[in-house]
Amino acid sequence: MDLLTNVIKDYPWGSRTAIAELTGRPATGPEAEMWLGAHPAAPSRLTRGGAETTLTEVVAADPVGTLGEAVAGRFGARLPYLMKLIAVAAPLSLQVHPDAGQAADGHARGNVNYIDPWHKPEMVCALTPFTGLAGFRPPEQSAMLVERLHVDALTPVVAALRDGDVLGALRVLLEWPAPRRELVEAVVWAASAVHTPDYALVVRLARRYPEDPAVLAPLLMRRHALAPGEALFLGAGVLHCYLDGFAVEIMACSDNVLRAGLTGKRVDVEELLRITDPAAQPLPVEPVGGAYVPPVPEFLLRRTAPGAGETLAGGLPRIVLCTEGVVGVATAGGSEVKLRPGESVFAAASEGSVEIGGDGVAFCAEPQA
Repeated sequence: MDLLTNVIKDYPWGSRTAIAELTGRPATGPEAEMWLGAHPAAPSRLTRGGAETTLTEVVAADPVGTLGEAVAGRFGARLPYLMKLIAVAAPLSLQVHPDAGQAADGHARGNVNYIDPWHKPEMVCALTPFTGLAGFRPPEQSAMLVERLHVDALTPVVAALRDGDVLGALRVLLEWPAPRRELVEAVVWAASAVHTPDYALVVRLARRYPEDPAVLAPLLMRRHALAPGEALFLGAGVLHCYLDGFAVEIMACSDNVLRAGLTGKRVDVEELLRITDPAAQPLPVEPVGGAYVPPVPEFLLRRTAPGAGETLAGGLPRIVLCTEGVVGVATAGGSEVKLRPGESVFAAASEGSVEIGGDGVAFCAEPQA
């Protein structure tokens, strides 16, 4: 069993307090994500034989011993999941992820949108109240909400929605000709006069992106609010945008993201619309025996509450992260460690069974058996 040192990503939408306070140290700027896993862009680090190495290198050196025969046979010589702490202080970009076929094809073609040849289904489990936009509203509802602004320039958007064409409405917004600021200002003026959360969110987004018509996303999409302990799964094709909160996130080990707006990064409108599924919706995931099990094989997430210790069968590669109190982790291989908030360990499949307990809260990531 190995203690992990994990990379923290300083994206500008990150919190200046959440990860820093959890780990008991000062932050020098925004901290958006802590990555726990073996993705080559930011692998966790550990020490073996007195030398520092990465989890990616450890897996590559002994796939069967590290991952287990079944996992290595199913997913190859790679850890199939990536775990994160995600701390959202400002809205992320509006985005969507490809399915397995789209990812493999796009990567093989050398399309710059596809960094990895794998899909990126993901699940968030809230540590604090956590909100986001995910999935489209019924188009007739969106048409009514946009029409209520009484902005004549948005007539083509309303018309597309009245025809049930939500992707057509999204295309109109994404391809809006410059200058765009005039439209956004008209939208803000109108939305400010309607005192409901959806219109208030439009105004909030416009303050951050004053030239992006995608600020209208709250009128096209469903808003989701998670209480601590609640989880939401987002599969391929689900347009989404996290808004605020602190959560544990787990996903297939991929960084494929196609952005639709609310960003200064590249937006490939044609590719985005090709892989966005207007009918796709996120899926609430209820824990069963402390395990959140989404409808994909690459991962599941366990939560161990204070005093509710458990022993997990061996043969799977696991990452255990402490988020509260003190958590003890022991393996049949003889390793034992106590974790404090923000600390984590990797237990290889060859370590055998894993016992987790103590007076703290732990999250354990693993592939589905």
